[in-house]
Amino acid sequence: MFAGVGAGGLALALTACGAGGDTTAAAPTQSAPAAGAPSAAGGGLASTADIPVGGGKIFADQKIVVTQPTEGDFKAFSATCTHKGCAVTAVENGVIDCACHGSKFKIEDGSVSQGPATEPLAAQEIKVEGDQITLA
Repeated sequence: MFAGVGAGGLALALTACGAGGDTTAAAPTQSAPAAGAPSAAGGGLASTADIPVGGGKIFADQKIVVTQPTEGDFKAFSATCTHKGCAVTAVENGVIDCACHGSKFKIEDGSVSQGPATEPLAAQEIKVEGDQITLA
């Protein structure tokens, strides 16, 4: 499977396979989806199990953040801060954070909970079918 891959590439591949911990960071990835995982090219974003209750996950490539404020209630918003256009950086403690200038947005409706932003994050359309979340 890793034939022809240099030591650095192998280490990167093994690191990517063993990734764990907090998945709320907006670090973009270029790796292929795992077997059986939805493909962003087909509109698929994630499994419902990938989105923590009371939190969310940022999909940097699609510029979207998906949240689950309460069990089974999934919301989606633009991942572009309305203050100066920076990408939001984390979802934690019930808010979507933008590290550029400190704006925070509520995971329930994208409204501003802390400025300097004055406008909410734009709502985005998603579909939840079974355990899969896809772009609408």
